[in-house]
Amino acid sequence: MSANQADANNALSVRGMCKVLKVSASGYYDWQCRAPSARALADLVLTEAIRKAHQDSDETYGMPRVRAELREAGHQVSRKRVARLMRKACIRGVSRRRGFTVTTERDRRQRHAPDVG
Repeated sequence: MSANQADANNALSVRGMCKVLKVSASGYYDWQCRAPSARALADLVLTEAIRKAHQDSDETYGMPRVRAELREAGHQVSRKRVARLMRKACIRGVSRRRGFTVTTERDRRQRHAPDVG
């Protein structure tokens, strides 16, 4: 086995990654088997409530209105948390604003105005 093959095999192994990240292999395996935290479970429940509120609005509501719907339903939640969970779940509201500015194009055949040099 050449040195490059050994480096490639070592780079993909758990022990190699743990060594680079300065984490014990037993700590990595313990983390991998650990149950989700209470916050992660609460985020999952809240994400489903966000998804339902968004779908009930015909997928038009953004963070402020989704948050208002959640607060009416009794959820105590901050705007930043709602925005983070919506971003993570790829949920977006509809923006009625234009994405560009309409400008007038000058007729090239016309001469400039006298005050324009």
